[in-house]
Amino acid sequence: MSQNNLAAALPPANEREGSPLLKQQLKTAEALYKKRSLLLIAPLFLFLVVSFLFPIFSILGKSISNPELREAMPMTIAALRQWSGNELPNDAAFNAVAADLRQARSAGQVAMITKRLGYEGSDYRTLINRTLRQLPTLDSGNVREQLIQTQPMWGELSTWRTLDRASRPFTSYYLLAVFDHRVDPASGNIVAQPPEQSLYVDVLLRTLLMAGVVTLLCVGFGYPLAYWLAKQPTNRANLLIILVLLPFWTSLIVRTASWIVLLQSGGLINRALLSIGIINEPLVMVFNRIGVYISMTHILLPFLILPLYAVMKGISPSYMRAAISLGAHPFEAFWRVYVPQTYAGITAGALLVFMMAIGYYITPALLGGPSDQMLSYFVAFFTNTTMNWGMAAALGTQLLIIVTLLYIVYIRVTRTDAEAAAR
Repeated sequence: MSQNNLAAALPPANEREGSPLLKQQLKTAEALYKKRSLLLIAPLFLFLVVSFLFPIFSILGKSISNPELREAMPMTIAALRQWSGNELPNDAAFNAVAADLRQARSAGQVAMITKRLGYEGSDYRTLINRTLRQLPTLDSGNVREQLIQTQPMWGELSTWRTLDRASRPFTSYYLLAVFDHRVDPASGNIVAQPPEQSLYVDVLLRTLLMAGVVTLLCVGFGYPLAYWLAKQPTNRANLLIILVLLPFWTSLIVRTASWIVLLQSGGLINRALLSIGIINEPLVMVFNRIGVYISMTHILLPFLILPLYAVMKGISPSYMRAAISLGAHPFEAFWRVYVPQTYAGITAGALLVFMMAIGYYITPALLGGPSDQMLSYFVAFFTNTTMNWGMAAALGTQLLIIVTLLYIVYIRVTRTDAEAAAR
């Protein structure tokens, strides 16, 4: 190609020089667009942080927070900072314990000390109370000898190790306790709780079992109902969806109390069954697990129907007709062609129902017996009755971990299905 033809083929010099300027303008416009987008979502992000993330992290912090002894026994903590932990501490630590207990009694902080040390063992609560009754005075001589003489536990190395462990800024006590484990005062190793003191693992397994049964019941009842709704004309389906949502207009407590009226021995259901002759004596359906399952299934059923209905509504009926026209039995066509297309709705609805079920409190508390209470009951107990925020936060952490794991599994499953569909 000649030089004249090459010059004619290239764009003008001013356009070639303007290309970098155009790119810079595009980058500036994109940066401005991103800034505007961030400014638009900033209020929502701040609201999410303040109303959702901050409370969650503050509760998680309480599950490892250990402030009681740091507030009530500051001199003892300062003395234990120099302690090796291999032998009894020096006289300064014994003097600090006596001074802190004397100050705590005058400040009304003894209950805080006994409550925290009582978590480590009932003997430590007794030790503090007895020490306060025979507390050495300031001019009584050797405080160390008097404490050991009146309460021999002060001469044991395990007592001081427990005191040191309970006075640290953070503790693993609550997180270990909700999994029925503790730190052995003598050896310092993590050991299982005695069988008569083990509780929370059984409660966790019971919670998962009850939530799983309710989820399966919702899938069993909700799938045919959602399928029937999806086959209705649009106007009729909209009216029926309103009827599905109608229970949301009533308070949860009212709906639960209504089931008590219906399921009790002299309730409407038992009287109807007796009048028909199906049963000879009333069935026991309240204050047991049967009543809990019935009420929770009724309350959570719409949360499965709605996502499942949304998925089913988008499935074309031509797939079923094509499978039947190719020789498949209607049931086989339904099972092998239609049902796989609803897996996304089943997964989303079942996950939503299960996550809501594991946190239920009111329905098991009103309709269930002592052996039917779920994990949230104990969260409320530690929050409202014993004011033990550490145990309540640790139990809440269990639920948060379970929900997070379920969400991760759901994301992985849906991503795998999407990749398989794309292939």
